[in-house]
Amino acid sequence: MAKLTQDELLAQFEEMTLIELSEFVKAFEDKFDVTAAAAVAVAGPAVGGPAAEAVEEQDEFDVILTGAGDKKIQVIKVVRELTSLGLKEAKDLVDGAPKPVLEKVAKEAAEKAAESLKGAGASVEVK
Repeated sequence: MAKLTQDELLAQFEEMTLIELSEFVKAFEDKFDVTAAAAVAVAGPAVGGPAAEAVEEQDEFDVILTGAGDKKIQVIKVVRELTSLGLKEAKDLVDGAPKPVLEKVAKEAAEKAAESLKGAGASVEVK
């Protein structure tokens, strides 16, 4: 079996849907007994005045589908428009609600996606 280069591997991953890629990551973690979670640096309390007390504004949001509502087919169509999921993957996502539709997107994109889903009859939560 020929060894794939990093660029060839990335090209293969680029063709995968998000669900396929997620399943691959799970299989990789199981096979090699590793975790793909990002390392988190632990910092001690900051010493200082008001600047240390400033609260950082959230700039990444998740759009979570909490329910499909009565117009499930319309919701599936909107999910497909918002993501690169195929019909089956979008249906599975809608059937498995509550599930994230979009993760770590800008506030404007999250609000627009939430409005589209609500317009189709879905229940949505933005975190």
